[in-house]
Amino acid sequence: MQPRAEMYSPMHPHAFRVLEIAEEIPGCMTLRVEPDGDGSGAAFAPGQFFMIYVFGHGEVPISVSGDPAKSGELTFTVMAVGSVTKALCAVKPGGVIGLRGPFGSAWPVGDIKGRDVIVMAGGLGLAPLRPSIYRMLYDRGDYGDVALLYGGRQPQSIVFPQELADWREEALIDVDVTVDTAGREWPGKVGVVTELLKGRNIDPARTSALICGPEIMMRFSAYALLDLGVAAENIHVSMERNMKCAVRMCGRCQYGPFFICADGPVFSFDRVERLFKIREV
Repeated sequence: MQPRAEMYSPMHPHAFRVLEIAEEIPGCMTLRVEPDGDGSGAAFAPGQFFMIYVFGHGEVPISVSGDPAKSGELTFTVMAVGSVTKALCAVKPGGVIGLRGPFGSAWPVGDIKGRDVIVMAGGLGLAPLRPSIYRMLYDRGDYGDVALLYGGRQPQSIVFPQELADWREEALIDVDVTVDTAGREWPGKVGVVTELLKGRNIDPARTSALICGPEIMMRFSAYALLDLGVAAENIHVSMERNMKCAVRMCGRCQYGPFFICADGPVFSFDRVERLFKIREV
């Protein structure tokens, strides 16, 4: 039997078995996994990530994209862009992967109760925001107006389209979607995601924002909200860097004075605004 200290070491991966794997868009898969009988749990806070180990290939950091209320299982949405993520997307149901975590800071869904919330997502950035949306839907009466503003490159790149349609139909939150380019058959909006802010009745004093997507999208979204009067400390972004250890040891994810794996990935914009202005940080 393993020593207790080793079993709960943040460097010790636990075995998880793949329950289901489904394609979201070409090259992007959603995996649902559960602990493989080693006693480890699956609890996490919205916005946190796990280090996922694929046997024979290596580790990769992936934020949880599933419902935090579903205890006993975890969901990850992965784009196959490198050797590890390609191997992860090729795992079949019943296969075993290793997980370390959860790591990092979370979306402040508890701290922003009583406020209006604008969720801005770009591309696959909707995946790390999804758990926070679930949480706000469960506690819908604890929040003011909630809007999801989502931008994709093209209609075919939109992830979770059925869920977006369901949320829009339920009308518990305002869902607005745009794409950069589209053919004539696209019935929706065309343009960058910041254009979805235009014409909205926003009370900056009572508004908080959660933003995730490509860094350039987050920068323009944050500045657009600042221009509307939303305070920088009420704007939250999720940063992405090349993380290896996840415990502030290797320094691979250093971002100015911060380590994304431990101080982030979620930051209030007032903490990182000056770093957004520095190229290649």
